[in-house]
Amino acid sequence: MSYQAPLQDIRFVIEKLAGLEEVQRLPGFEEATSELVDAVLNENARFVEGVMAPLNRVGDEQPAVWNDGAVTTSPGFKDAYRQFAEGGWQGLQHPVDFGGQGLPKLVGAPCIENMNAANLAFSLCPLLTDGVIEALLTAGSDEQKARYLPKLVEGTWTGTMNLTEPQAGSDLAQVRTRAVPQADGTYRIFGQKIFITWGEHDVAENIVHLVLARTPDAPPGVKGISLFIVPRRLVGEDGSLGQRNDVYCASLEHKLGIHGSPTAVLLYGEGKGEVGEGAIGYRVGEENRGLEYMFIMMNAARFAVGMQGVAVSERALQKAVRFAAERVQSRAIGSSKPADTIDQHPDVQRMLLTMRALTEGARATAYVAASLYDKAHHHADAEVRKRNQAAYEYLVPIVKGWSTEMSLEVTSLGVQVHGGMGFIEETGAAQYYRDARILPIYEGTTAIQANDLVGRKTVRDGGAVALGLIERMRETIAALEASGDEELGLVARRFTESVDDYEIVVNYVLETAGSDARAAYAGSVPYLQLAGIVHGGWHMARAALVCRKEHVGDAFHARKAATAAFYAMHILPRTHPLRLAITEGAQAVRWLVA
Repeated sequence: MSYQAPLQDIRFVIEKLAGLEEVQRLPGFEEATSELVDAVLNENARFVEGVMAPLNRVGDEQPAVWNDGAVTTSPGFKDAYRQFAEGGWQGLQHPVDFGGQGLPKLVGAPCIENMNAANLAFSLCPLLTDGVIEALLTAGSDEQKARYLPKLVEGTWTGTMNLTEPQAGSDLAQVRTRAVPQADGTYRIFGQKIFITWGEHDVAENIVHLVLARTPDAPPGVKGISLFIVPRRLVGEDGSLGQRNDVYCASLEHKLGIHGSPTAVLLYGEGKGEVGEGAIGYRVGEENRGLEYMFIMMNAARFAVGMQGVAVSERALQKAVRFAAERVQSRAIGSSKPADTIDQHPDVQRMLLTMRALTEGARATAYVAASLYDKAHHHADAEVRKRNQAAYEYLVPIVKGWSTEMSLEVTSLGVQVHGGMGFIEETGAAQYYRDARILPIYEGTTAIQANDLVGRKTVRDGGAVALGLIERMRETIAALEASGDEELGLVARRFTESVDDYEIVVNYVLETAGSDARAAYAGSVPYLQLAGIVHGGWHMARAALVCRKEHVGDAFHARKAATAAFYAMHILPRTHPLRLAITEGAQAVRWLVA
């Protein structure tokens, strides 16, 4: 089997660390019983293992093909998408009012992880559709919701977001696409968008593009951007599909990885459709608030991209573990055999444990964030909702930034475990490394996430959320120390040192941001990395407590506890040099610039 969903670890994390039982008690989630959650996870595993995973290599070797504006996806993708839509997977977390299943994000997150682990390129299509659904739920008119959401939620239509232009990558103030108002209240859209994931394809009957553009009298910069719905085919009041809109796929990008995902260059207003010159668009919300609305979509996508980092790491780990258990090379230290499988060699064991510890730490951090999201949106107490929303928003850049950077290390180690065979495409290990490389770039680079963590998530509230989380971490340390367990005591010592580093850095950022902003931001990415390591270590330490107290002797829990101990010994010590780089390294950045 090319991929097996890690259901045992998923269940452990959502039940023991992320608080599934508490989420199940929230208003609106009463029907998300443990039996239903198990059924969803089992069916998801069956689908991704049997349908999506076998197409992962196919998409890499036989990418989508462009021909005169039309795109034919990789062999098998169209039928797999049909099964995806028929299975109701697109609507898993979305409201029942529009045909969704209304399940918690804590249940949706593992399913998203498994889909991305099975086939990252394929899964990008529903990821973008999820973002369109979130944006329209928040900012769309009642008429727009009624017209577009049912088909998007059921997966009959897909969605995209159109931000980037040749001259405007992350700097959206430079967006030039024009939206010209018409007498009937619609707009004609003119411009070019690049890097549009699944911007054209043959797996669904319609594509709903969300496009950033400027109206004629819009102010300059980001304050003059509006958001528009531009469907590939116009949609009648009864939901029927009409004329082909004036949006044309000029080409597909040739990429380092995610080959099975058609990344399109889209031209608006070239007279290529059936509606005359200018694509017909419909404004979402108020004029000049487009970037604000688009951030709703981007934040949903950023969490999902963090899950992609966990997913591709899990896939690379599984492949490396299987290879290491089969590959016979040299006699292991202390062995009496002529030769051993390489998983008996100490350094290969170190690499495999590093891969596992990072993957499981990032998974736990993301699932805990998903639980915070559910409580932020469904808890009966407004104050509790507010508190959980702040914590979730703080974690999103960490989930996105750290998990994706982590995936580069894990997939690179996966190649290393394979040795020279890993550098050869036929073994498949290199694909995960290539696919992972985009993750710290799209939906906001790591630096953008880190700047967000410093400015909006740490400084803006005076460090309240960050310091509150640190206080809870110290409660875990106290529990570790009180356990009387020697191994947990060692975890406590290492975790204490890292939490101290974290607190020092948070206070440094708070003290420095006002007086020397460049110094604070010079260490923003190391701060994000440090925060991710500590949060992953926190949940691994919590896992160790559960395993040592409740499941002594059980093979899974013994391995989990050992992985947590490895995390404490090998991963947590990374925080100290990061702390020094942040608090003492800003001047060196200035010297380099000078």
